[in-house]
Amino acid sequence: MGLFDLFKRKDKDKSKKYKMGLHKTREGALATLKEVLSKSNKIDDDLFDELEEIFIMADIGVDTVVSFIDSLKDEVYHKKISDPLLLQEIIIDKMFEIYLNGEIVNANLNLNKNGLSVILFVGVNGVGKTTSIAKIANSYKKQGKKVLLAAGDTFRAGAVAQLDVWAKRIGVDIVVKPDGSDPSSVMYDAIKKAQAENYDILLCDTAGRLQNKVNLMNELAKMRRVLQKECPLAPHETLLVIDATTGQNGMSQAKAFKEATDVSGVILTKLDGTSKGGIVLAIRHEMGIPIKYVGLGEGVDDLEVFDIEQYLYGLFADFFEE
Repeated sequence: MGLFDLFKRKDKDKSKKYKMGLHKTREGALATLKEVLSKSNKIDDDLFDELEEIFIMADIGVDTVVSFIDSLKDEVYHKKISDPLLLQEIIIDKMFEIYLNGEIVNANLNLNKNGLSVILFVGVNGVGKTTSIAKIANSYKKQGKKVLLAAGDTFRAGAVAQLDVWAKRIGVDIVVKPDGSDPSSVMYDAIKKAQAENYDILLCDTAGRLQNKVNLMNELAKMRRVLQKECPLAPHETLLVIDATTGQNGMSQAKAFKEATDVSGVILTKLDGTSKGGIVLAIRHEMGIPIKYVGLGEGVDDLEVFDIEQYLYGLFADFFEE
């Protein structure tokens, strides 16, 4: 049974958040997709050109789209498919394959089951990094975890204060130092406190400066060394926060940070605020990094653990509705 059949049987209430969160992409870049397939009389190069343009407009990325269209053509040729409407099912299955890339992709964070888990957050200023940290902290607190925040973005004016406000709002502890302090010293104090007071999770904010990649690389490497000295397996995750509304500029950020540090997953914020939600597939295909969370709203509970099936349903919900 393919994904297309599974979607028809999905609990629509469970899929509502993704459907609403991706409505701008579905009603924007992908709005003509169903109509194009319905009105086409045959599968030919003109149809593939139209599909290519639609998917590029959805910010799936040129390289990813070219690879995807080639795979689609192969499927049509080998299965001798002639009805354009049958492409609906194949499109969904092929996008699922692109995301998995032959792997079992786990969106859950790699947490230490027998002690402290340390999660490092990286990303440029303004992408929603601080808010994402707060939302994840709130989620784990609700699960009964003892959570500590480390305000390591000491160079951006107001960043420490912003995270401190969030910590008070959701009721978790935080380690702070004055603006301009060495971020690594914040990490040191935070991990010592976390270990001494038996915290379950330490969430570490970092500076988001990209002006000098060498300095960024050195700064992040120093933080990791400080954390690893006290906790050899730390950080258990390094999450790159990207603003989905920045589109291909977000891809450039991802590449820069991947070169600067060992990124293990992506948090894609503001996915509900863009008509180019296809960037999920571009990040996975071009960078090989899994999406761990997506932002589907403004509320503190609107940062969702990424679900590729729900995501594809949100993109192509119109295929299942008459």
